[in-house]
Amino acid sequence: MAREREPRPYTFYLLAGLMGLFLLFLYGPMLVIYVLSFQGPNGGVTFPMVGVSTQWFANIIKPGQVANIPASFERSIVLAIVVSLLTVVISVAAGLGFRRRFPGAGLLFYIAIASLVMPSLLVGFGIGLGFQMLGLPQGLYTSTLGAQLTWTLPFGLLTMFAVVARFNRSYEEAARDLGASAWQRLRYITIPLLLPGIIGVAVGAFTLSYDEYARTTLTIGSYNTLPLELYALVSSDSTPTLFAIGTVTTAVSFVLIGLTMFAVIRMQRRRRMLPT
Repeated sequence: MAREREPRPYTFYLLAGLMGLFLLFLYGPMLVIYVLSFQGPNGGVTFPMVGVSTQWFANIIKPGQVANIPASFERSIVLAIVVSLLTVVISVAAGLGFRRRFPGAGLLFYIAIASLVMPSLLVGFGIGLGFQMLGLPQGLYTSTLGAQLTWTLPFGLLTMFAVVARFNRSYEEAARDLGASAWQRLRYITIPLLLPGIIGVAVGAFTLSYDEYARTTLTIGSYNTLPLELYALVSSDSTPTLFAIGTVTTAVSFVLIGLTMFAVIRMQRRRRMLPT
């Protein structure tokens, strides 16, 4: 006889309802922005909708706008790529280096992640003031790059340390017994096995840099990134163009996350198919 399913306790429905409210609170404002970005030509930034159009998306790249969104978007993307690459290289090197204990390892680790507990504006102010005192020009790939690394590196280190801690070193030992050099072990054994975690660090650093504002605003120099340009636009423009920009930038983030998940799932499936 089929076993009757036991009724779920009321706490299940209570927790499910709370989860639903949380998701509504989290994604509700985003859905409103997406909908209002298709506001009609005579509509505003509030409901009700006055027709439907894609005019506000066209305004993003229309010449003569108050904010130069395409240029700031390009700067943010390029800077995020540079930050992501540096974060990956440093995090992987640190994760592999910390596999062997050495004097001062604990202190060095806590110093490396200490910037997480410091207010972002104070970090940016300190870096900007330091460049000014040293007479160094502030710019996108100098002071801003350093400020964003103080934000992305701690997360990259924590992630990579967790990934390396689960790494089975017997694969490296087997490769060494077969005559593989240190570089061959790193290239063909260590990096491929750590690749899902490395991709996670890269995507995390990219997204953190892409929408970073507080540490950037005091170190940026002459050119704005996209978050700074949007903040300036909020105080000078009140059209659905803002919502259109939010829709486009969020779509870019979702595409990046989707491609990353696809790549990781594909690597995991290929790994399962390998003979053991």
